[in-house]
Amino acid sequence: MQTLNTLIADAKNFNEPSAAVIEVQRVLQICNACRYCEGFCATFQSMTRRLDFNLADVHFMANLCHNCGACLHACQYAPPNEFGVNIPQAMAKVRLETYQTYAWPKQLGSLYQKNGLALTMLTSLGIILFLIGLQAKTATLFNINTDGNFYAIFPHNSLALLFGAVFVAMMIAMAMGVQQFWRAVSTDPLMLGAAKDATYDMLTLKNLGGGHQQGCNEADDAFSLWRKRFHHMTFYGFLLCFAATSVATLFHYFLGWQAPYSYTSLPVLLGTVGGIGLIIGPIGLLYLNLNRHPLHGDAAQKPMDIGFIASLLAISISGLALLALRETSYMGILLSVHLGFVMGFFLMMPYGKFAHGIFRSAALLKNAIEVRMGKSVSVGSD
Repeated sequence: MQTLNTLIADAKNFNEPSAAVIEVQRVLQICNACRYCEGFCATFQSMTRRLDFNLADVHFMANLCHNCGACLHACQYAPPNEFGVNIPQAMAKVRLETYQTYAWPKQLGSLYQKNGLALTMLTSLGIILFLIGLQAKTATLFNINTDGNFYAIFPHNSLALLFGAVFVAMMIAMAMGVQQFWRAVSTDPLMLGAAKDATYDMLTLKNLGGGHQQGCNEADDAFSLWRKRFHHMTFYGFLLCFAATSVATLFHYFLGWQAPYSYTSLPVLLGTVGGIGLIIGPIGLLYLNLNRHPLHGDAAQKPMDIGFIASLLAISISGLALLALRETSYMGILLSVHLGFVMGFFLMMPYGKFAHGIFRSAALLKNAIEVRMGKSVSVGSD
């Protein structure tokens, strides 16, 4: 039976279940009776530890789902069967609801519905025009005497303060959101071993391996590992770019080594390799997204997905162009373009597709804790 705390949490956080939540509860009951897909991924393994699914369970399991599509093509009850079981689509709709429910501040949760390509690009364009305007006022727009030094155009401390403040604010927003999510879906104690298991699952994208680690189903029922590979390129490309910025910060503040850095320096090498990964990965994901089976996922979220991919591509392409042309008269314009895309990305992080990685990581941690604790079948578990 549900505990009093669970019932209170349901009422407080979710009120009446939405149509998307009810649909997940319906299809999971069917799946739990069938059990054909129970070895496919962590979502189905988690399902077997439950006899019914309260609202917290649904939010947890929706974020645990990696939308590999294997269960849809394996299911005998999938459309056009009258039961209409479509786990990937049902889970995708609930995931969006969780982002909105746990957004912080809550009033900004509606941005998930609007965070498409147009909003992403318009936000970045506005920042780009602002930065170009600043350069025009100081006559540095086409300054060719900077020797590749970005800080001759925008002072280092000003950039560090502005971008650092925005980045920290957005990280706080995401941290507050995922904390609310965690408190709603889990009462289990944190475990070091489970954290290691979850980290392994995050870094290897194990659950994008599909039912038998053959990969995802994309346009049809054929298995492919390309989505997993493109996710890896995107994820590790992003981490390498972040590492490049972090190393450059250490060089500047702790070692007194001032930019610009040579093409063979560690920050430049990390940023170059990361930038290449952030071109190959997002292009591949964009192609797969546009060509996926129509029953996979939630078509209404495609604008958000494409906006996120376009933002990553804009950052990486403009960054590499800036690196290649930093000693030319185009450097000022390219710097404004690149910084505008970076700032636009920062502002959208807590209210767009980036959040899926944060919530999914929390769901993987909860799943790892349940596995470590050897949780048995329960009714209405939280």
